[in-house]
This record gives sequence, C-alpha cells and structure tokens, in this order.
Amino acid sequence: MIHASVTIGYTTPWRKVESLLLTAAGRTRELLQQPAPNVRQTGLSDFYVEYQLIAAVSTAEIRSEVLSALLGNIQDVFNENGEQIMSPHYMADPEQKQVIPKSKWFDMPAKRMTEET
Repeated sequence: MIHASVTIGYTTPWRKVESLLLTAAGRTRELLQQPAPNVRQTGLSDFYVEYQLIAAVSTAEIRSEVLSALLGNIQDVFNENGEQIMSPHYMADPEQKQVIPKSKWFDMPAKRMTEET
C-alpha cells in the first residue's frame, strides 16, 4: 500500500477533492485497481482539510517509483482543474490561486516525460 497526503482549503468541496485524487490514481498505471484506491479525510485544521489517498501496488520493490508517479499526477490533476494544494504550510489566502498552467509544465530545464507520468 502507498499513501499520499494533501491539504486543501475549505473553499474546495471535499467531493471534488476526492474525485481529483481518484483521477490522479487512475492515471498512475502501476497502481492496482483491486483493491480500489480510496480517499480518507484525516484532519480538519484551521485553514485546510487533510486528505489521504490510499492505493495498492503489486510489489514493494516499485513502491517509491509508483509513489513518485502518483504525486506528479496529483499535482497535474489539481493544476489542470485550477485547484490549489495547500501543503506543506499554509499562511494566508493569496490574491490568486497558486496553480501552474499546463503551458508552463515543461519550462526549461524540465524534461518532457510521457503523459502517463
């Protein structure tokens, strides 16, 4: 099993967060679909809700690679949908959401990788 945690502000509906996290899991090829990935709310803090995505991998040997791919997919899915991840520390609401548009994902010196990662 792998676990990925994010904190998201209260202005984003929890159902949307759950859907975005499951979308990211669906893009991560190495994750097993049985048992199905699931999302848990693990904390209600002053400024954000903490969510944990739990999913299974076939073997422990690929755990770190799969987690890395999953975390990248989470960032992509949230950016694509204009939702700001509040982790690791949240101080105050910025004037504009802090998301990276897809057009900037591969600004130099970033390497272009496959769409699945």
